[in-house]
Amino acid sequence: METITITTESKKERYEELLPQISALLADESDLIANLANVSAALKTAFSHYSWVGFYLLKNDELVLGPFQGKVACVRIALGKGVCGTAAMRRETVVVQDVTEFPGHIACDSDSRSEIVVPMVRGMYLCGVIDVDSYERDSFDETDRTYLEKIAEIVSEKF
Repeated sequence: METITITTESKKERYEELLPQISALLADESDLIANLANVSAALKTAFSHYSWVGFYLLKNDELVLGPFQGKVACVRIALGKGVCGTAAMRRETVVVQDVTEFPGHIACDSDSRSEIVVPMVRGMYLCGVIDVDSYERDSFDETDRTYLEKIAEIVSEKF
């Protein structure tokens, strides 16, 4: 599979169309970087309100930038710092409707206004996080949380 096809308008339906396509993208490929690159491209293609989407991978007790789509990003984030480090440390999804109100927010892109970060966990091992930003406030909701957590589960199986 080399094409992502989205034919619906609603967010929920877009995610539902995207999930099997992401599974198909990952099915026959074992290379982690290739898989993460394709998933970030698929997500960016499916959702025009995403200004940045990508992965931070856990390496030596810090998050290190992995494949992404968007502007140049911060390379290293300490566990517990910013939205990514907080989600990683808590091992739970963090949704921020207005990043200016998140204490310790790390502004890799000063135009970013909202963010969702989903940890990727396989067994007891924290693999990293999926990070999605938007230039609009209030961009992310329970639908995003639910489906990005499903995508994190699918991706985590490749670690």
